[in-house]
Amino acid sequence: MASSTPVTTVIEPPRAPATTTLERGRRVLRMESEAIAEAARRLDDAFEKAVEMIAQSPGRVIVCGVGKSGLIARKIAATMTSTGTPAVFLHPADSAHGDLGIVGESDVAVLISKSGDSDELVSLLDQVKRFGVRTIAMTANPTSALATHAEVVLDAWVREEACPHDLAPTTSTAVALALGDALAIALLEQKGFAAADFARLHPGGALGRKMLTTVREVMVDHDLPVLPPTATMREAIVQIAHRRGLAIVIDPTHHVRGVITAGDLTRLMEREANVMPVPVSQVMNASPKLAQADELGSAVVHRMEQHGIMAMPVVDSTQLLIGVVHLHDLIRAGVV
Repeated sequence: MASSTPVTTVIEPPRAPATTTLERGRRVLRMESEAIAEAARRLDDAFEKAVEMIAQSPGRVIVCGVGKSGLIARKIAATMTSTGTPAVFLHPADSAHGDLGIVGESDVAVLISKSGDSDELVSLLDQVKRFGVRTIAMTANPTSALATHAEVVLDAWVREEACPHDLAPTTSTAVALALGDALAIALLEQKGFAAADFARLHPGGALGRKMLTTVREVMVDHDLPVLPPTATMREAIVQIAHRRGLAIVIDPTHHVRGVITAGDLTRLMEREANVMPVPVSQVMNASPKLAQADELGSAVVHRMEQHGIMAMPVVDSTQLLIGVVHLHDLIRAGVV
């Protein structure tokens, strides 16, 4: 008869209490970051199955949880909805009093519980299964009722809570939230959800303005500061002074050939005693930065900041001048 090998149990010493407020804060952040890192290591093909299940479903995602997990579920539902995956939060208690009516047979339910044995969630799992709803459990307990009866189980195990009594949900809710974000972003990328789609779902406030404002909406398209290549700096100075620091040199077909800025004038004055008769063709930047009317204002702001300029000619695909866009106008439009 083969002898059994004794199993040595390693008992970790209790975590020493932090002695200062700063140390306590760092300990909590460290424990939560370590828990999320561990969740990333433990992530397996169940995550891929969950993403595929949601992506292929024609319905919505019903995200459920009680207590602190319910708050996390609300945030996950909101993140999914704003990134192209329609989702709604369902409180298990309310589901027993009429709210179950929001559930459709083509939906997918994500049920969040650290223990996996919450009476409310187990009861809700049974209810949604009667509708034919597919189910995903997010739990730290792989032998729980939730894990046993859900189709897919996402591992939300944590070693301990950051609470010194190992009671208040802290590391467990941080991991659940991170897993929810991972689901939302994986779905976003799988669906090809682009920045323009994101802007379409966020039309209000600074985000909507920043994402949706095009150069055409902000540019000046009349009384443009234009000069022919035969003009002199005397004429350019008038344009620069009265047209917000920019003069644009165009050919007879109205195509841009160069620009002159207040900076160009300053550098010319440093080396020339009499700048008035100097031809603009000798001073202009013949390779100016240009904007397209239909590009986002935020992209133009980036180029302006990158090159230290305050205004750009706006052209069409053939370099035909159609307007001027100024940084100050982009700022007023809320793009910056």
